[in-house]
Amino acid sequence: MKLQQLRYLTAIVRNNLNISAAADSLYTSQPGISKQLRLLEEELGVELFSRNGKHLTEITPVGHQIIAKADSILREVNNIQILAEEYRDDRRGSLSIATTHTQARYALPPVIKLFRERYPAVGLQVHQGSPSQIAELVQSGEVDFAIATESLELFEDLAMMPCYVWQRCVLVPSGHPLTELDRLTLHDVARYPLVTYVFGFTGRSQLDEAFRNAQLKPNVVFTATDADVIKTYVRLGMGVGIVARMAYDPRQDQDLVRLDAGHLFAANVTKIGFRRGTFLRCYMYDFIELFAPHLTRERVRLVERMQSAEEIASLFEALELPVY
Repeated sequence: MKLQQLRYLTAIVRNNLNISAAADSLYTSQPGISKQLRLLEEELGVELFSRNGKHLTEITPVGHQIIAKADSILREVNNIQILAEEYRDDRRGSLSIATTHTQARYALPPVIKLFRERYPAVGLQVHQGSPSQIAELVQSGEVDFAIATESLELFEDLAMMPCYVWQRCVLVPSGHPLTELDRLTLHDVARYPLVTYVFGFTGRSQLDEAFRNAQLKPNVVFTATDADVIKTYVRLGMGVGIVARMAYDPRQDQDLVRLDAGHLFAANVTKIGFRRGTFLRCYMYDFIELFAPHLTRERVRLVERMQSAEEIASLFEALELPVY
């Protein structure tokens, strides 16, 4: 049994049992992966996948167990490599983050600027995607950290730690009738077409829940994953915008009026997390603390030893998070 065979095996699973796609992801050939899979199955004496002709159709019961072991082995191999790198040079390496547009555009820039000044020899990558894409990237080991708000049930296999609370605002052009109200209500907002986030992004589910609880059916006429796109269509008069409050820039958005909506919708908690069992390098602890100062190295190390989301929640339940 070879490590390369285990890498091929997990790549096949990550690519929905498509050997050609697995080969492309590993920059190798499809026949090479097929041959190594056959050799591995012959050595083990069991079939890892059910087949229909040349196509893999599903993972066998024993295949599920062996793939889980293979994933664990490869994770430890990666940890060994990271550990060696840490001792060779603790200020050189790589860090990759998966997050949504709102975090990448508004929350991360000052953190990344400070981190780059402190660790110029660390290669830094930021991947943007949907919550499900973010979770998959971290769970597969392709990125180190996930930063997300929505769909946290997707991240049950990760150690997720609370960073900050954020609230929404309503954006309208100057002179809009909503600017004349002393205090917005959901009924006021629901009278107008709405422009907001795609479902599954940036707290959208809490927004929908608020209208549902008030027995209102909002007229959402346009959705986007990008707050800047939402603001563009508010400017065009397509509707009233609902975005994260941090997405409003007083200098760049002077033509729009920000109306407080913190009392209309439940607040959201943004979290940062990593795959359990991951070896974190010194600069990774520093990045986490730059992003959320209360997540000190000592606290993160406590989280590393915890096995459930409930344990992590209890560690932070008395902590007052910053609000944005």
